[in-house]
Amino acid sequence: MKIDAVLIAGPTGSGKSAIALELAQRLGGTIINADSMQVYRELRILTARPALEDERRVPHRLYGHISVTERYSAGRYREEAARALAEAREADRLPIFVGGTGLYFSALTEGLSPIPAIPTDVRSAVRKRFETIGRERFFAELAVRDPDTAGRLRISDTQRVLRATDVLEATGTPLSTWQRVSGRPLVGGPNVRSYVVAPPREILHGRLERRFRWMIEAGALDEVRALAGIDPSLPAAKALGVPQLLRYLAGEVALEAAINEANIATRQYAKRQATWFRNRTDWKWLDDLELSNLISQIRAELT
Repeated sequence: MKIDAVLIAGPTGSGKSAIALELAQRLGGTIINADSMQVYRELRILTARPALEDERRVPHRLYGHISVTERYSAGRYREEAARALAEAREADRLPIFVGGTGLYFSALTEGLSPIPAIPTDVRSAVRKRFETIGRERFFAELAVRDPDTAGRLRISDTQRVLRATDVLEATGTPLSTWQRVSGRPLVGGPNVRSYVVAPPREILHGRLERRFRWMIEAGALDEVRALAGIDPSLPAAKALGVPQLLRYLAGEVALEAAINEANIATRQYAKRQATWFRNRTDWKWLDDLELSNLISQIRAELT
């Protein structure tokens, strides 16, 4: 059976990128990013983007092609992923999607609701009201107008709260209603293989702490220093480690405290990622710690 595509997901730090690279080399694949933060060109270190050497070994697509000043969306990702998928197939290369963003994998396998683009003036008005009336009152208004969506959101999740209000203001229809409209999947069916790389929690936590220490030594502070003054509502401003290191650079906390805060935030994020993928019962979980065994297991299923 010819395999149409491979999807490799997992929490940050799980080792999924190394697996994708090895598979792409052995099977003639193109690696396509499915991580919402690895699209930003200015954050190679902090987002653990593939090294330049790795990008030269096999084709990589949708990595580091967006400025941190841009608001990248799942809709835009789906459009670009469709082009990358077509390009890989035209070159007779196996498309290998790898990342940790559940929404991007949903866009690939389930499609997205056809929500229209939000006009700039609507976005600006929504954010001005948020700043004027404050978080609690703003969220309370959303809860009245779109209780289904608000009921699934945390009041602290500013980005999604603003998004829900954007959609309501621009279309007059609640986001919850739009989300019930099915989209068209890009990949699916019996010829697609989907995996979740999930090492034991204690192993993963150790990896994450060592990796963040390495990031500091490799120049993460310089990456964050270049973001000084960035709009805090931008997605890139919320990348793991950015808020904490910005606080350190502003003299608000010591470096060690910033590192500890970043490690806590990263562990919490990894837990949310694992929970999301655990609900995908049709994905195969791989928890073997030996990379060679993981590669052999996947290759056996693909050949």
